[in-house]
Amino acid sequence: TERRPALHTALRAPRDAVLRPVTNGPGGQGRDAVADVHEVLDRIRDFTNAVRAGEITGYTGKQLRNVVSVGIGGSYLGPEFLHECLKTEPTGVNSALGYTLRFLSNVDPVDVERTCSELDPEETLIVVVSKTFTTAETMLNARTMRQWLWDFMGDDSEVVRRHVVACASESSASLVSDFGIASGYFFRFWDWVGGRYSVCSAVGAVPISLVYGFDLFEAVLEGARSMDK
Repeated sequence: TERRPALHTALRAPRDAVLRPVTNGPGGQGRDAVADVHEVLDRIRDFTNAVRAGEITGYTGKQLRNVVSVGIGGSYLGPEFLHECLKTEPTGVNSALGYTLRFLSNVDPVDVERTCSELDPEETLIVVVSKTFTTAETMLNARTMRQWLWDFMGDDSEVVRRHVVACASESSASLVSDFGIASGYFFRFWDWVGGRYSVCSAVGAVPISLVYGFDLFEAVLEGARSMDK
Protein backbone atom coordinates (compact mmCIF):
# COMPACT_ATOMS: atom_id res chain seq x y z
CA THR A 1 0.00 0.00 0.00
CA GLU A 2 2.95 2.35 0.54
CA ARG A 3 4.42 1.43 -2.87
CA ARG A 4 7.86 1.00 -1.31
CA PRO A 5 10.45 -1.63 -2.25
CA ALA A 6 10.45 -4.65 0.09
CA LEU A 7 14.07 -5.74 0.15
CA HIS A 8 14.41 -7.50 3.49
CA THR A 9 16.13 -10.40 1.67
CA ALA A 10 19.06 -8.01 1.09
CA LEU A 11 19.59 -7.93 4.86
CA ARG A 12 20.90 -11.50 4.80
CA ALA A 13 22.21 -11.71 1.23
CA PRO A 14 25.85 -12.79 0.74
CA ARG A 15 28.43 -10.05 0.37
CA ASP A 16 28.88 -10.68 -3.35
CA ALA A 17 25.17 -10.37 -4.21
CA VAL A 18 23.69 -7.26 -5.82
CA LEU A 19 20.16 -5.98 -5.17
CA ARG A 20 19.05 -2.52 -6.21
CA PRO A 21 15.65 -1.13 -5.11
CA VAL A 22 13.42 0.15 -7.89
CA THR A 23 13.12 3.95 -7.67
CA ASN A 24 11.43 6.77 -9.52
CA GLY A 25 14.78 8.45 -10.21
CA PRO A 26 17.07 8.30 -13.25
CA GLY A 27 17.60 4.74 -14.43
CA GLY A 28 14.84 3.45 -12.16
CA GLN A 29 17.25 1.83 -9.71
CA GLY A 30 18.89 2.92 -6.48
CA ARG A 31 22.14 2.06 -4.72
CA ASP A 32 23.23 -1.53 -4.24
CA ALA A 33 21.38 -2.47 -1.07
CA VAL A 34 23.65 -5.42 -0.26
CA ALA A 35 26.79 -3.27 -0.21
CA ASP A 36 25.07 -0.86 2.20
CA VAL A 37 23.92 -3.74 4.40
CA HIS A 38 27.40 -5.25 4.73
CA GLU A 39 28.96 -1.88 5.48
CA VAL A 40 26.62 -1.60 8.48
CA LEU A 41 27.07 -5.25 9.48
CA ASP A 42 30.85 -4.79 9.50
CA ARG A 43 30.48 -1.81 11.83
CA ILE A 44 28.10 -3.76 14.10
CA ARG A 45 30.56 -6.68 14.24
CA ASP A 46 33.45 -4.40 15.19
CA PHE A 47 31.41 -2.48 17.77
CA THR A 48 29.78 -5.46 19.48
CA ASN A 49 33.02 -7.45 19.53
CA ALA A 50 34.77 -4.48 21.15
CA VAL A 51 32.05 -4.15 23.78
CA ARG A 52 32.15 -7.86 24.61
CA ALA A 53 35.96 -7.78 24.78
CA GLY A 54 35.88 -4.85 27.20
CA GLU A 55 37.62 -2.53 24.72
CA ILE A 56 34.57 -0.24 24.73
CA THR A 57 33.41 0.45 28.28
CA GLY A 58 30.87 2.61 30.08
CA TYR A 59 31.31 6.10 31.50
CA THR A 60 32.97 4.86 34.69
CA GLY A 61 35.16 2.28 32.94
CA LYS A 62 33.03 -0.75 33.80
CA GLN A 63 32.37 -3.43 31.22
CA LEU A 64 28.94 -3.16 29.56
CA ARG A 65 27.10 -6.40 30.35
CA ASN A 66 23.44 -5.33 30.38
CA VAL A 67 21.49 -4.34 27.26
CA VAL A 68 18.07 -2.68 27.26
CA SER A 69 16.49 -2.50 23.81
CA VAL A 70 13.89 0.28 23.61
CA GLY A 71 11.40 -0.01 20.76
CA ILE A 72 7.83 -0.87 19.84
CA GLY A 73 6.09 -3.05 17.28
CA GLY A 74 8.48 -4.45 14.68
CA SER A 75 11.36 -2.66 16.39
CA TYR A 76 10.82 -4.90 19.42
CA LEU A 77 8.95 -8.13 18.62
CA GLY A 78 11.40 -9.74 16.19
CA PRO A 79 14.48 -9.26 18.38
CA GLU A 80 12.60 -10.48 21.46
CA PHE A 81 11.39 -13.60 19.66
CA LEU A 82 14.95 -14.29 18.53
CA HIS A 83 16.19 -13.76 22.08
CA GLU A 84 13.59 -16.26 23.35
CA CYS A 85 14.94 -18.84 20.89
CA LEU A 86 18.63 -18.25 21.54
CA LYS A 87 18.54 -18.13 25.32
CA THR A 88 17.82 -21.87 25.52
CA GLU A 89 19.91 -22.90 22.50
CA PRO A 90 23.22 -24.46 23.69
CA THR A 91 25.50 -22.08 21.79
CA GLY A 92 23.37 -19.13 22.86
CA VAL A 93 23.44 -20.19 26.51
CA ASN A 94 27.24 -20.27 26.51
CA SER A 95 27.65 -17.04 24.51
CA ALA A 96 25.32 -15.07 26.78
CA LEU A 97 26.89 -16.08 30.10
CA GLY A 98 27.29 -12.95 32.21
CA TYR A 99 25.07 -10.82 29.96
CA THR A 100 21.49 -9.59 30.34
CA LEU A 101 19.08 -8.51 27.58
CA ARG A 102 15.78 -6.82 28.33
CA PHE A 103 13.19 -5.12 26.14
CA LEU A 104 11.20 -1.99 26.93
CA SER A 105 8.17 -1.15 24.78
CA ASN A 106 5.49 -0.21 27.30
CA VAL A 107 5.39 3.39 28.57
CA ASP A 108 3.86 2.31 31.88
CA PRO A 109 6.27 3.45 34.65
CA VAL A 110 5.84 0.07 36.34
CA ASP A 111 7.21 -1.65 33.24
CA VAL A 112 10.15 0.76 33.17
CA GLU A 113 10.84 -0.07 36.83
CA ARG A 114 10.70 -3.81 36.12
CA THR A 115 13.05 -3.43 33.17
CA CYS A 116 15.63 -1.52 35.22
CA SER A 117 15.30 -3.71 38.30
CA GLU A 118 18.65 -5.05 39.55
CA LEU A 119 20.58 -3.55 36.60
CA ASP A 120 23.71 -1.53 37.28
CA PRO A 121 23.50 1.63 35.10
CA GLU A 122 27.29 1.73 34.93
CA GLU A 123 27.20 -1.64 33.14
CA THR A 124 24.15 -0.97 30.97
CA LEU A 125 23.88 -0.05 27.30
CA ILE A 126 20.58 1.38 26.04
CA VAL A 127 19.68 0.58 22.40
CA VAL A 128 17.03 2.96 21.04
CA VAL A 129 15.29 1.52 17.97
CA SER A 130 13.12 3.81 15.84
CA LYS A 131 13.33 4.28 12.08
CA THR A 132 12.25 7.94 12.28
CA PHE A 133 13.57 8.53 15.81
CA THR A 134 10.22 10.22 16.50
CA THR A 135 8.05 7.25 17.56
CA ALA A 136 6.19 8.70 20.56
CA GLU A 137 6.30 5.70 22.91
CA THR A 138 9.87 4.80 22.03
CA MET A 139 11.22 8.31 22.48
CA LEU A 140 9.37 8.74 25.79
CA ASN A 141 11.02 5.56 27.07
CA ALA A 142 14.36 6.62 25.58
CA ARG A 143 14.24 9.91 27.50
CA THR A 144 13.24 8.01 30.65
CA MET A 145 16.21 5.65 30.29
CA ARG A 146 18.56 8.55 29.58
CA GLN A 147 17.38 10.19 32.80
CA TRP A 148 17.92 6.89 34.64
CA LEU A 149 21.54 6.93 33.50
CA TRP A 150 21.96 10.57 34.49
CA ASP A 151 20.39 9.98 37.92
CA PHE A 152 23.12 7.45 38.74
CA MET A 153 26.14 8.86 36.92
CA GLY A 154 25.49 12.60 36.69
CA ASP A 155 24.05 14.90 34.06
CA ASP A 156 27.01 14.69 31.71
CA SER A 157 26.70 14.45 27.93
CA GLU A 158 29.48 11.86 27.94
CA VAL A 159 27.20 9.48 29.86
CA VAL A 160 24.84 9.37 26.88
CA ARG A 161 27.71 9.08 24.42
CA ARG A 162 29.04 6.00 26.28
CA HIS A 163 25.77 4.29 27.17
CA VAL A 164 23.20 4.92 24.40
CA VAL A 165 23.09 3.37 20.94
CA ALA A 166 20.68 4.28 18.12
CA CYS A 167 19.26 2.08 15.36
CA ALA A 168 17.45 4.42 12.97
CA SER A 169 17.23 5.52 9.35
CA GLU A 170 19.97 7.63 7.83
CA SER A 171 17.50 10.51 7.45
CA SER A 172 17.17 10.57 11.25
CA ALA A 173 20.87 11.29 11.82
CA SER A 174 20.31 14.84 13.04
CA LEU A 175 17.71 13.68 15.59
CA VAL A 176 20.07 10.96 16.82
CA SER A 177 22.82 13.56 17.26
CA ASP A 178 20.45 15.97 19.02
CA PHE A 179 19.64 13.23 21.53
CA GLY A 180 23.34 13.15 22.43
CA ILE A 181 24.28 9.84 20.80
CA ALA A 182 27.79 9.53 19.37
CA SER A 183 28.08 8.91 15.63
CA GLY A 184 30.00 5.69 16.27
CA TYR A 185 27.05 4.39 18.28
CA PHE A 186 24.55 5.04 15.44
CA PHE A 187 23.69 2.08 13.20
CA ARG A 188 21.40 2.75 10.29
CA PHE A 189 18.77 0.83 8.40
CA TRP A 190 16.68 1.83 5.42
CA ASP A 191 13.18 2.77 4.31
CA TRP A 192 12.90 -0.52 2.45
CA VAL A 193 13.14 -2.43 5.75
CA GLY A 194 9.59 -3.07 6.93
CA GLY A 195 9.13 -3.28 10.69
CA ARG A 196 7.95 -6.88 10.70
CA TYR A 197 11.04 -7.93 8.73
CA SER A 198 13.58 -5.78 10.57
CA VAL A 199 15.10 -8.41 12.87
CA CYS A 200 17.81 -9.12 10.26
CA SER A 201 18.81 -5.44 10.19
CA ALA A 202 20.58 -3.39 12.85
CA VAL A 203 17.31 -3.63 14.80
CA GLY A 204 18.12 -7.23 15.70
CA ALA A 205 21.84 -7.30 14.96
CA VAL A 206 22.89 -4.80 17.63
CA PRO A 207 21.12 -6.14 20.76
CA ILE A 208 21.50 -9.80 19.79
CA SER A 209 25.20 -9.47 18.90
CA LEU A 210 25.94 -7.56 22.10
CA VAL A 211 24.57 -10.41 24.21
CA TYR A 212 25.17 -13.51 22.08
CA GLY A 213 28.09 -12.40 19.90
CA PHE A 214 28.13 -11.43 16.25
CA ASP A 215 29.09 -14.92 15.08
CA LEU A 216 25.83 -16.36 16.35
CA PHE A 217 23.82 -13.54 14.78
CA GLU A 218 25.63 -14.20 11.51
CA ALA A 219 24.53 -17.83 11.74
CA VAL A 220 20.93 -16.60 12.09
CA LEU A 221 21.37 -14.56 8.90
CA GLU A 222 22.68 -17.66 7.13
CA GLY A 223 19.59 -19.57 8.23
CA ALA A 224 17.32 -16.83 6.96
CA ARG A 225 19.26 -16.79 3.68
CA SER A 226 18.68 -20.53 3.27
CA MET A 227 14.92 -19.93 3.55
CA ASP A 228 15.09 -17.16 0.96
CA LYS A 229 16.53 -19.67 -1.49
